[in-house]
Amino acid sequence: MEQSMPVPALQYFWLALTVAALLWYACITVFVAVKGALDIKRMLARLKEFSNGNGGA
Repeated sequence: MEQSMPVPALQYFWLALTVAALLWYACITVFVAVKGALDIKRMLARLKEFSNGNGGA
């Protein structure tokens, strides 16, 4: 039976860096999606208000 080799410290470093990058990417993606959805919701509300004749300068 073979003995397992210990994992070098650099592998832990790259694993931590990869996990951190993926978490950062996920957070930014969620942030942009939420902000974009709110922006679209406001835009549609303003367009509906404008189409009802209540908007404009």
